[in-house]
Parts: sequence; C-alpha cells; structure tokens
Amino acid sequence: MRRMRRVRHDDTVRAKSGYHHGDLANALTAAATDLARRGGPDAVVLREAARQVGVSPTAAYRHFAGHGDLIEAVKQRALVGLADAMETELAARPPVDDPVEDAFRRFAALGTGYIRFAVTEPGLFRTAFCRPDGPLPSDPDAPGGGPAAMTSRPYLLLAEVLNRLAELGRLDPVRREHAEVMAWSAVHGLAVLLLDGPLRSLPPEAVEALRERMIRFCRDGLGTPA
Repeated sequence: MRRMRRVRHDDTVRAKSGYHHGDLANALTAAATDLARRGGPDAVVLREAARQVGVSPTAAYRHFAGHGDLIEAVKQRALVGLADAMETELAARPPVDDPVEDAFRRFAALGTGYIRFAVTEPGLFRTAFCRPDGPLPSDPDAPGGGPAAMTSRPYLLLAEVLNRLAELGRLDPVRREHAEVMAWSAVHGLAVLLLDGPLRSLPPEAVEALRERMIRFCRDGLGTPA
C-alpha cells in the first residue's frame, strides 16, 4: 500500500504553474510552447515540459504518446500565434473606401504580420513549420484532401482576401487557382531567408524595405483582370 501511494503522489505532483486537475495536457502544451519560443522545435522535449510543469514523465505520457504528439500540439499553438499577429497588423490599418484597394490593404497587412511574427518570434515560427515526426497530418476539407496547414487560420485569412479580389473582378479566375500558395511561398520564403538564410544580418530598416517590395511584387504577380 505504501508503494502504491508513493507512485500516485509522484504522478500527480502539483504543477509549478498551478494547473488544475484535469488540465495537465494544456499545462504541458503551454510549457512546451514556451520551450519552443525560447529554443525552436529542437527544444520541445516531453520530459522537460513535464519538469517545467512539475509532474513526472509518467504523468505526461498519459496525455502525449511521445514527442510527435507534443510537437503537433505546439505547432498548432504557434500557428494560432501567427494568425493572431496577422490579424493584429490588419486591425492596425484603417479601412479605405475603394473596395479593391481595401482588399489589397488586407493583403499587405497579412503579409506584414506574417513577416513580423517570424522576425520577433523565431522559435515559434520555426516550430509552426517544422517537419513532423510522422506522416504530414491531412485534412479532408483541404484542397485534394491535402495538408491540414491548408485549413489553418493563416492560410484561410489569405484565401479570404484573394476570394474578395476575385469577387471584385480584380483577380482573374484563372490566376485565382492556387494563388494563395504562390503568395504564401513568396512571403514564407522571405521570412526563412531573414531568419536562417543570407538575409539574417540585415538591419531592421532593410528588412522593412524588403518586406514592402515583396508585397508589391506579390500584388503585381496577381496580374490584371481579364
């Protein structure tokens, strides 16, 4: 009996963060997200998250089968943070009367928020797009039943703006197909070059200038209406 009580005590130690009973999965995910923020995806370790929360690895493994499950939970939180940053940038830019220009205002704001999140939260950004341990999660609602990232909030925010441009006749239907992938590739590519590529040592003013030119490049790439 004494041994049984000791095991139970070890597995249900109060978390340092004061998590409530039944909320351990969220507490572990929050701790792992903080690890990712500070060190990127390589820093996300289930045992370390358990230590941060104040529980045993045994208790943690009851909620996450392994590293793959935990990193996927953190990836989803990182994507939420990215979408929040995009929407914050959008809210900071007042709307304009012309509906086409207002759609492009949204387009520019979303791209700007994306780049700024990457630069200010590199650990979370890298984690949001890190390679999963197992097969890439799919979503039946994504085009062709494709990756679940294609129904994430950042993707849907961009798709919504492009749909609006198509409705207004500014974006040709032929160019509309997969346009979000093209725009996403340009914005994401610049973000990666700024974080881990040859552009990582640029001063802030040069980063902003590149961001503005990239947005204009994407806008020009959408073409003119038929």
